[in-house]
Amino acid sequence: MLHCLIEGEMPVSEIAERGHDQATVNRVWRMLENSEYKRRQAAPGVKVTARAFGRDRRYPITNAFKGPR
Repeated sequence: MLHCLIEGEMPVSEIAERGHDQATVNRVWRMLENSEYKRRQAAPGVKVTARAFGRDRRYPITNAFKGPR
């Protein structure tokens, strides 16, 4: 699920269609969104996947942005 949400930028509905429980996918998405402040506070790290978790995964801080659902 995390790979689909972070690396694939897939919507929650599409991940649920792959056979995952809708409630679990929603819970994981909510936990990921709630932990965004930790990513912003952390120092830059090494890039170990196709997308850098810090630089390539930027969501606006203002206006309580919630991302694609």
